[in-house]
Amino acid sequence: MTFPARIDVHQHIVPPLWAETLAAHGLDSGGWAIPAWSPTSALAMMDQQGIATGVLSVTSPGIHLGSDAQARDLARAVNEYGAEVVRDHPGRFGHFASVPLPDVDAALTETAHALDTLGADGVVLMSNTHGRYLGDPDFEPLWAEIDRRGATVFVHPAQPPMPLLPGTPAPLADYVFDTTRTALNLVLNGVMSRYPNMRVILSHGGGFLPYAAYRFSGLTSTVVDRERNAEDILRDLKRFYFDTALSASPSALPALLAFAEPGHVLYGSDWPFAPQDAGTYYNHYLETYPDYAPGQAEAIDRGNAEALFPRLVR
Repeated sequence: MTFPARIDVHQHIVPPLWAETLAAHGLDSGGWAIPAWSPTSALAMMDQQGIATGVLSVTSPGIHLGSDAQARDLARAVNEYGAEVVRDHPGRFGHFASVPLPDVDAALTETAHALDTLGADGVVLMSNTHGRYLGDPDFEPLWAEIDRRGATVFVHPAQPPMPLLPGTPAPLADYVFDTTRTALNLVLNGVMSRYPNMRVILSHGGGFLPYAAYRFSGLTSTVVDRERNAEDILRDLKRFYFDTALSASPSALPALLAFAEPGHVLYGSDWPFAPQDAGTYYNHYLETYPDYAPGQAEAIDRGNAEALFPRLVR
């Protein structure tokens, strides 16, 4: 008998209160409808896709919809809900806790509650919150606390502060851009070099960061900041981890594996915002890729995530 093996670090949860709150505000996920979700449907998908454990997170637009007070309450509610799902299904789920940035004090409070009381596996941060990116100097206390704890951050893209292209939902194109934008912002503002103990996972293969990394390093060291050399920029860019959600393709996977440090590529599905048929499509490319190093495919499926989340080791 074959047992599911994969650890899916990019799987979403749709807490009922969150979905209701988005609907009350007339919001969706960047032009993408909010799908139905339940633990039962998640487990059925996981069994069919060979996923042993899904690490759940709330997707864009996150939980800060404009009001600090509402965001504090919504973060606590969705995190309590996620923790309950994990408790009810031992070994099948983990969760990244939502925190109410840009309210830094509240984000610190919720991070402590989620990690210390709820047993969250890390926190999820949107790539930007109301146009403020993750390298914003005001967010420094949160990064310092995450680093002090040696915690894991999952960065999920959000709609960038610009109009949608007509007929083009943000997840189709803009999310790839915004992940890259916030990652570069973290590196150029020194967050990745100042905080060596935290781990940061970028969604969707890092956007186009692996493909453009040497563009960023070469131009930064010769034009943007001559006091930093290209090797320093590359070192900080290579600190990121990357998930394979929607990115295990014949063109993207070679660039990702050529750039990422050993152990830094993790399986991701993006379900249910990416439907199961999309998961099957990308799994095919992941499973048939011809140029893996020995043991690399198994490490992407599970081993690399076990190193980040020891409680999931089996």
